[in-house]
Amino acid sequence: MACDSERVDFLDAFFRDFPTPLDPDSPLPWRPSGTTLSQEEVEGELAELAMGFLTSRSAPQPLAAALTHEAISQMLQTDLSEFRKLPRQEEEEGEDNEEEKAAATLLDGTGLARSFFNQLWKVSGQWQKQVPVTARTPQREWVVSIHAIRNTRRKMEDRHVSLPAFNLLFGLSDPVDRAYFAVFDGHGGVDAARYAAVHLHVNAAHQPKLLNDPAEALKEAFRHTDEMFLLKAKRERLQSGTTGVCALIAGKTLHIAWLGDSQVFLVQQGELVKLMNPHRPDQPEEWKRIQQLGGYVVFLDCWRVNSTLAVSRAIGDISQKPYVSGEADSASRELTGSEDYLLLACDGFFDFVHLEEVASLVHSHLVKQEGNGLRVAEELVALARERGSNDNITVVVVFLRDPRELLEGGVHGAGDSQADMKSQDLPSGLSNPKTDTPQKS
Repeated sequence: MACDSERVDFLDAFFRDFPTPLDPDSPLPWRPSGTTLSQEEVEGELAELAMGFLTSRSAPQPLAAALTHEAISQMLQTDLSEFRKLPRQEEEEGEDNEEEKAAATLLDGTGLARSFFNQLWKVSGQWQKQVPVTARTPQREWVVSIHAIRNTRRKMEDRHVSLPAFNLLFGLSDPVDRAYFAVFDGHGGVDAARYAAVHLHVNAAHQPKLLNDPAEALKEAFRHTDEMFLLKAKRERLQSGTTGVCALIAGKTLHIAWLGDSQVFLVQQGELVKLMNPHRPDQPEEWKRIQQLGGYVVFLDCWRVNSTLAVSRAIGDISQKPYVSGEADSASRELTGSEDYLLLACDGFFDFVHLEEVASLVHSHLVKQEGNGLRVAEELVALARERGSNDNITVVVVFLRDPRELLEGGVHGAGDSQADMKSQDLPSGLSNPKTDTPQKS
């Protein structure tokens, strides 16, 4: 929990480095993701800029999230038409669809980023005098271990999100604490994975069902993020896609959603609890769905959709829609307080580390580190690499209890128990264990 002195120290340092707002010729302190944004993309992109900037300057995350929320809220209340960019003439002439015409109304990303920094500067100045009570509310302290590597691949196409201060970022004031974590495994480029990491949690936060059916809200957020990215892919000629898995801990309930073969597992009292079935082309349900749409599944070094992709569901992959579906599955599970941790990772990890090993590996690490779990993800990634993974690897371990408590209990089993999940659409078919390491594209 950030104390008042940490907040004051951060804000004092901020104004030492930025004593005045930016003028039109000042260099930007952050790099906008692109030159143009649609109106619907503004909130996610500005949140990404602000959170990245503030945390890079060691702002306590609750303060960073609350500052970001207030600055965005004020920014969205202003007239953004000054940042509007007229569509190129050739686009205007070629657009017949009304939805595409609306999507062509874009904003200048660089000008918007400059104006937003000054809005953030203004709010920070107000808070330097008095931080609002909501930004000083005690937050649960999470122990989260994250490690991600490019490995031997030419590019790093994974992205991840760790957002313990979910409520503060979106101004949610109900008594339910929320924390959000996600892993996205891109293919054919990083654009889709980055897009999902920026926009999916924003879309989830604005789903009407978030308060009474969070799992369905996450599922709908995947669908909507896919729709948004497909519009971007069409106007920018992008071909990339991404699998993804996310976990929203809301009070005493765990909600997950996924599409593709990134996965999340729970360890409870040393026992592995299965929460989901990944989507792969060789699953009976996926195979049947693809064939009914007119596509096909074939084995070419691994099972592929239309001889191309080794995943059957993903955000993006515009050339393979609708065979590669953007529809996620979701599930919920009540937490009892006896759960140890969550493990979220991409297939670059799961293809090389057996699930039955995870609990004992984590326990051994905690023993060596005397209960410090902050580097456990690093050790898990290193193991996958040692065993031959050449893919990008991302691992996120979210401790649901103090890691030192796990040592005291002496629990480090290697079992595999079936989850008691309330599934929205949990597939019944299990894909065969993979003996090859498929390329996504």
